[in-house]
Amino acid sequence: MSEQRKLTAQSEDFSAWYLEAIQRAELMDYAPVRGCIIFRPDGYELWERIQAGLNERFKATGHRNAYFPMLIPESFMQKEKEHIEGFNPELPWVTEAGGEKLEERLALRPTSETIIGHMYSKWIQSYRDLPMLLNQWANVFRWEKRTLPFLRTSEFLWQEGHTAHADEAEAREETMRMLDIYAEFAATEMAVPMVKGQKTPSERFAGAVDTYSIEGMMRDGKALQAGTSHYLGQNFAQGFDIKFLDRDNQLKLVHTTSWGVSTRLIGALVMVHGDDKGVALPPKLAPTQVVMIPIGSPKLRERVMEKFDGVFAALKEAGVRVKSDVSDATPGFKFNEWEMRGVPLRLELGPRDVDSNQCVLVRRDTGEKTTASLDNIVARVKLLLDEIQLNMYQRALSFRVSHSHTHINSLAELKEHIAAKEAAGEIAGWVLAGWCGDDDCEARVKEEVKFTSRNIPFGPPTEKSHCVTCGQAAVFTLWLARAY
Repeated sequence: MSEQRKLTAQSEDFSAWYLEAIQRAELMDYAPVRGCIIFRPDGYELWERIQAGLNERFKATGHRNAYFPMLIPESFMQKEKEHIEGFNPELPWVTEAGGEKLEERLALRPTSETIIGHMYSKWIQSYRDLPMLLNQWANVFRWEKRTLPFLRTSEFLWQEGHTAHADEAEAREETMRMLDIYAEFAATEMAVPMVKGQKTPSERFAGAVDTYSIEGMMRDGKALQAGTSHYLGQNFAQGFDIKFLDRDNQLKLVHTTSWGVSTRLIGALVMVHGDDKGVALPPKLAPTQVVMIPIGSPKLRERVMEKFDGVFAALKEAGVRVKSDVSDATPGFKFNEWEMRGVPLRLELGPRDVDSNQCVLVRRDTGEKTTASLDNIVARVKLLLDEIQLNMYQRALSFRVSHSHTHINSLAELKEHIAAKEAAGEIAGWVLAGWCGDDDCEARVKEEVKFTSRNIPFGPPTEKSHCVTCGQAAVFTLWLARAY
C-alpha cells in the first residue's frame, strides 16, 4: 500500500490535490515518454468498466466494433482541409522506418475520420449498404503542449464511432442518439450529471457541420467537455468520394457522423466525486465495491476469521466486487487507505460483532456508520451500494445547481461576479449568458475573463434576451465557464 500522508486540500490547490489523489490511489503513474501516462490496474479497470457499459449500449443500437491502422498517410489528411488545419499543430509524424526515409509521411492518428472515410468509399456502393454503423476502441496521439493525466495526454485511449447514412435526417438522428447515450451513461453509471448542448462555431470539431457535447462541472467549478457527437454532413464524403446508388439508381454522397469519449471520463469521476480524503468512486464502476477489514487482537482473530471468510464468500458469490484487507497494518491505517482509494463501502467485523451476529458498515460517500445483521448481509450491502450510487449523483447535481448562475446579464456583471467570488475564496462556477452569435463577442469574454463557451444547452434554465458582451438582442443562450 502507498505511504499515508495527508493530501493537499481541494480548497488550497485543486490541481495539486488531483495529481496527488490519482497517484496515491494508484490509478496511474507517469511514463518515461513525454506527456504519456501508465494506467495501473485500478485505473485500467475503471476504463474496462466504462468500455463494457458503453459497448452494451452501442451494440444495442446496431453498432459493431472494428479496428483501423494507427498510421495514416499524409495524403489522406490533406483531403479534408479544415480537418488537417485543426489537427496539424498536434500531429506527430513517422518519417523513417527500417532505416530508410519514407516516401510519404505517416501521421499517428489524432482521430480516424480520414482512414475510415477511405475504406467507406470502397465498402459503400448501394443504399443497401447503409447505414454503416462502426465503432473503434483505440489509442490516439495529439502532441499536447500542456498535459494533465487522464484529461489531456499525448497518447490517450478512447472510442470513436463513425457512421454513414443515406440522408441528413437519419445522420442527425444518429448524432443526437449517441449524445443521449453518453449523457445517460454518465448519469446512471458514473453518477455524473451532464449538460447536453451544441458547440458554438469556434468550438466546433474541425470538418464538422455541427458539434454537440456533454459538459460536467468539476468540484473546483470548472467545466469538463466529457464527450462529443458530430454531424459531419457530406464534408468527408466529398473528400473521400463516398457515394452510393439510391433506390432511384441515382449516385449520391453519404452523410456521416462521428462521436467519441475518452479516458477523460476517469478524470471526471475523480474531479466530480473526490474530496479531501481522496478518490471516491461510484459503486457501478468501482473496481472494489466493498473492502472487508477484521478488527480485534491477534488472539481473537481465528474466531473472527471463521465468520469473516463466510461473509466474504457470500458477497463474492452474489457478484459483489469485494476485497479483504488482512494485513498487519492498524485498522486506522486501513480505514484511511481504502477511503483514499475510493472504495464505496467498508465492512468491519470484530469479536463483539461475531458474538452479536452483526457487522459494521461504513459508507464512503457520507461516512455514515451502521450495524447490519450477518443473516441478510448480502441484501443489505447491495441495497447500500444502490443508495450510494444514487446519492453520489444527487450530490453532484446539487453541487452543479448551486454553482450555476443565471442572474448575470453583462460582461461588467460577469467581471464583478468573478472578482467577488475570488475575493471570498469561493468557486466562480458556471454562468448562463445571452449571446448574439458574433464570434468577436464570444472571443472577448474569453480574452477578458478566461471564461469559454461550453455549449448552447438544449434546455437552459432560463432564456436570455441580450448578449452578455455587446448588449444586442441574444440569439442564443449559452453556458460560460473556465474549463479543462
